[in-house]
Amino acid sequence: MSNTNYASAVAAVKAMESSLLTQSELEQLINTSSAQERANLISSKRGTGNETLDLEAAWETVHSYAPESRELEILLYRNDFHNLKAALKAMVADRDPERYYIKPTNIDLPEFTKLIRAKEFDMLPDHLKETAAEAYELLTRTLDGQLADSMIDTASLAAMQKSAAEFGGDFMKRYADLMTVCADIKTAYRCSKMNKPRQFLETAVCGCGEMDKESMIRAALGGTESFLSYLETTAYSEAGKLLSESAAKFEKWSDDRVMELAETARLQAFGSDPLAAYYIAVEAEQKNLRIINICKESGADSETITERMRKLYV
Repeated sequence: MSNTNYASAVAAVKAMESSLLTQSELEQLINTSSAQERANLISSKRGTGNETLDLEAAWETVHSYAPESRELEILLYRNDFHNLKAALKAMVADRDPERYYIKPTNIDLPEFTKLIRAKEFDMLPDHLKETAAEAYELLTRTLDGQLADSMIDTASLAAMQKSAAEFGGDFMKRYADLMTVCADIKTAYRCSKMNKPRQFLETAVCGCGEMDKESMIRAALGGTESFLSYLETTAYSEAGKLLSESAAKFEKWSDDRVMELAETARLQAFGSDPLAAYYIAVEAEQKNLRIINICKESGADSETITERMRKLYV
């Protein structure tokens, strides 16, 4: 699909942006006193029965405009690899993985379950088949679920980078790199606190062009102070400072950097970038709504909730 053929799709997505919550509307939700009041505020914007934007529906809409876009599918790789973890663990434990699957996904889940149970890993989608075989071997040999999870998470990031390099544009390449950097920083810092050995770090850290894997591993092996000192020498010194304060602050910083990147994609007139940006915006909105609901249930004040809100792009 050529860039010019995306023109009508981009126009449609821009029209759909009007249904996204604005900053002022988010502030109103934060100051509500009940779940019903929040539902009423949202329904006044979208109509009764549409209090939340469904992520699956958002994906179906985006994908319907560009059904042949392999680039957009990269946005769902994290879900695909999560479902791989769920399927493998369920198979080993002789459980039904259906309750552990998440959507949207690029995978036909019923067929996927059958292939995993039959160990027909070579029949899986290209971005999953090699990892599935390796993770199954690792899981059955070591019975170490944490190690298998780390391996699959790392493979997810590597697959995003590989696919973005093969058939993605500049935005998707930057997205894959940013997702990798944020995940690697979080993982390496956690490993430094837990004194994880090099062997585990080799499996858990992916690395990318922006942040060298070996440098991260060496710094993490030296402990948290060593790792934070290393981050100060990179473009991610701010991330290190926030991470040392709390994981929640770092998670917000990561999400906000993704949204800032999406803002650059939103401004494009052609191509699939605005479609990807819209999907990312719906993800961010859903996360904000979950945070509000959870914080309200726990009795958090409005100031605390506001501090945890992710950046919007409308």
